[in-house]
Amino acid sequence: MTPAERARAVASLDESRERLLATVRKLSPSQLAFKPTADRWSVAECVEHIILVESSILRAIEKTVQESADLPKNALEDDALLARAVDRSEPVKGPERLMPTGRWSRDELFREFEAARKRTADFASTTSASLRESGFAHPRFGLLDCYQWLLLIPAHGERHRAQAEEVMASPEFPRAASAS
Repeated sequence: MTPAERARAVASLDESRERLLATVRKLSPSQLAFKPTADRWSVAECVEHIILVESSILRAIEKTVQESADLPKNALEDDALLARAVDRSEPVKGPERLMPTGRWSRDELFREFEAARKRTADFASTTSASLRESGFAHPRFGLLDCYQWLLLIPAHGERHRAQAEEVMASPEFPRAASAS
């Protein structure tokens, strides 16, 4: 990873963290749990899913770079990948193991998010692995190098932050006083 790539990854992780927390941190438990319809996610479920995906991707990156396999050229450029990742015009269903189940309380949810993001940011800040030289397939985007996977973490978070904002824009969303 070049110094510029590292700076981009770290900044993107930090900026998306700040945007997500600014969007959801002051919500009350009832606001976090609100679902516009039975088949839509709550804000808490969006955040839980972000945590699960982030942790899963980071584990996969760490495992992949240890295996040091040769990587064929991937088809997507970084910016095209990120544009597609945040685009909410096409619904995407992820694997069941990454679906939210309501496993954490409000406070635990934020602690888990902060812990997952800290692990990812620490990895991005300190790794000496050649992230561009190893990678694995994404079910929707095809072969991605590990650096692209690292960039995908905050982009995926942005996608679901936007989803949380859609939930909060619902006319039925509880407008109660925010939590501290």
